[in-house]
Amino acid sequence: MSKKTIILAQVFISFSMALSMSGIMGFIALGADVLAVWPRSFIIAWPIAFVVSQILTPLSFKLANMLTAEPRAA
Repeated sequence: MSKKTIILAQVFISFSMALSMSGIMGFIALGADVLAVWPRSFIIAWPIAFVVSQILTPLSFKLANMLTAEPRAA
C-alpha cells in the first residue's frame, strides 16, 4: 500500500473512532446531555486519535506479523 493510502485510511479511521468513542463515552457519563459537549469532545479527540494512530499502526502491524509469521524451514 502506498504511504498516501495509509495516511488517508488513518484519517478516516481516526475520524470514525474519535466520533464514535467520544459519543459513546460521553453518553455513558452524561446521558442525553452529551449533545451539549460532544462536538467539542470530538474536535479534541480527533487530532489525538490521528497522532496516536500514526504511532501505533506500524507497531500493530509488526506485532501482528510476528504473531502470524510462518515458521522458517531449516
